[in-house]
Amino acid sequence: MPNRKAVQAITLSVVKTACSNCNLHELCLPLGLSHEEVEKLDELVSARRRLKRGEHLYRAGETFGAIYAVRSGFFKTDVLLEDGREQVTGFQMTGELLGLDGISTETHSCNAVALEDSEVCAIPFSHLEGLSREIHTLQHHFHKVMSREIVRDHGVMMLLGTMRAEERLAAFLLNLSQRFTARGYSPAEFYLRMTREEIGSYLGLKLETVSRAFSRFQEEGLIAVQQKHVRILDIGKLKRLMSHHTRD
Repeated sequence: MPNRKAVQAITLSVVKTACSNCNLHELCLPLGLSHEEVEKLDELVSARRRLKRGEHLYRAGETFGAIYAVRSGFFKTDVLLEDGREQVTGFQMTGELLGLDGISTETHSCNAVALEDSEVCAIPFSHLEGLSREIHTLQHHFHKVMSREIVRDHGVMMLLGTMRAEERLAAFLLNLSQRFTARGYSPAEFYLRMTREEIGSYLGLKLETVSRAFSRFQEEGLIAVQQKHVRILDIGKLKRLMSHHTRD
């Protein structure tokens, strides 16, 4: 008869490994969970959905029913303006959440589109709410996730309201660098899944302005760009560009 604790440890290890591969440990494995609680969480995030590049995960106006954790791939969120233009509101990468826009009104307020072939784990919100009432640690972590989204939105508002074009692009590249680093990737070399037009929409800049800023950064030796592949050559200069803004 196998040792019960040993079996539990093996099972817990497998679940943690699976969630680690999904990059969901931040939401699904807060510290201090029991074996039984981890099993409940594993059942909660078991539904997965694959999307092709350009496919919508959800559209503005659709009924909200779940939040989505990005298992692999890259997404953008956007809204359709009155004049027919699309305004990009964010970019989400592996390990981040989509669908939080629908919580307050129970209707999605934006579109979520895959920028490359991607996979998400669907987490039914009603189930998450119920489980959060049982597992207070999970509720605390979910609140932290919500808070981080609010802080990020506030940061974008500050960025659009006070920064010059080159400062906005520097902030954007540094933000991507930090997010890739947090996921174990290189902080200085990454592939831009979005177009320069989409970057401009997000940063409140015209396409030509984004292109000029990229060119100037290359000329000054801050970055090297080959199509969508970016290498940050002098992260210190990018940061100093930002610190110059904060002193103004």
